[in-house]
Amino acid sequence: MDRMPLLDLFAGELRRLRTKAGLSQEALGEQICYSASLVASVEQCRRAPREEFTQRCDDALHGEGLLLRIREAILKESLMPWFREWVTIEQEATALCSFEPLVVPGLLQTEDYTRALYEGASHLVGDQVEQPLAARLDRQKVLDRPRPPLLVAVLDYTVLERPVGGPKVMREQLRHLVAVGDRTRVHLHVVPRGVGAYPGLNGAFVIATPPEGDDLAYLDNQLKGTIVERTVDVNSLRQHWESVRAEALPHGATLKMISEAAESWT
Repeated sequence: MDRMPLLDLFAGELRRLRTKAGLSQEALGEQICYSASLVASVEQCRRAPREEFTQRCDDALHGEGLLLRIREAILKESLMPWFREWVTIEQEATALCSFEPLVVPGLLQTEDYTRALYEGASHLVGDQVEQPLAARLDRQKVLDRPRPPLLVAVLDYTVLERPVGGPKVMREQLRHLVAVGDRTRVHLHVVPRGVGAYPGLNGAFVIATPPEGDDLAYLDNQLKGTIVERTVDVNSLRQHWESVRAEALPHGATLKMISEAAESWT
């Protein structure tokens, strides 16, 4: 994967602001409570800047939000072209209905779980993982805003059993699901073991309700994702959603199942 021009821009501006402030990498690291080696790694484009690191650097170097704006652009650039439009839709949605038969939905993943997915299920290696990982975690801010969307997520029970990242990662991921599931605007449901063939087995999808206009949907596959806008297709997916939701456990029973599954990962 080629290095992103915006990552070079961030590194250059960080170096410029640091030099202007008369600080060495060691001195800046001391001010922001990060190691000099991390500052060097970011300036050499070997590490993507994380949010807290960027905020502290911008504050310490009086960047007036410049580093934060560049980082936001980096996150957008790191998304696949076909996914950028969907992220905009996702961030503006008033409701999201998500079905995932294989893995935890991106909006609910922990950092270690996401990293394990990228390392095990993509062609990315080493530092190439850092930028898309940061972009996925940044999307989760939508659930922390003052008026978050209603998120209704249905998972197949196999998601709780697939050892993504190993026992420790799975235990923390499932505990995180329980914690997020306690929020008022998040409803989790699991299709339990014993349910035979049902429409959801045809693949994952998300239906988004925008502030105005008709619902839209998103489908993913091995090559790329597709935004679905045709009314007849969205209606078809809505029928699939209702069928999937009908097979799943209620929210309370789901949280109990996930909590028990978390403690089984020892």
